[in-house]
Formats: sequence, C-alpha cells, structure tokens
Amino acid sequence: MSDIVNLRRERKRRKGIEDARVADANRRLQGRTKGQKALEKQEKERLNALLDGRKLSRDDSENP
Repeated sequence: MSDIVNLRRERKRRKGIEDARVADANRRLQGRTKGQKALEKQEKERLNALLDGRKLSRDDSENP
C-alpha cells in the first residue's frame, strides 16, 4: 500500500522547490557586487574605445 499524502503539504513542498530554483537563477543574474559591475562596465567601455580607434574613416570630399 502507498502512503497517504497531504495535498496541501505536497503543493507547499513543490512550490518551495520551484521558488528555490527561481531564486538561484536570480542570484546568478543579479548577484554581482558593485565592484564587479563597475569593472565590467569599464572593460566594456575600453573595448568600445579600442574598436572605435580601429574604424576606417571615409572622406566625403573624395567621393562626388
């Protein structure tokens, strides 16, 4: 024979597991420190500046 299961408790247990999984995903996405965010922003700006410096400019005076 199988055990009797209280449906209310089972729903709460499953909801707790799902909430823990969502919280873990949120911690991974949003759980960076202020220093980490600043470092990432600085690195992104450095790469953009490097890319802008390597662009070829086109003189409009040469083309009619």
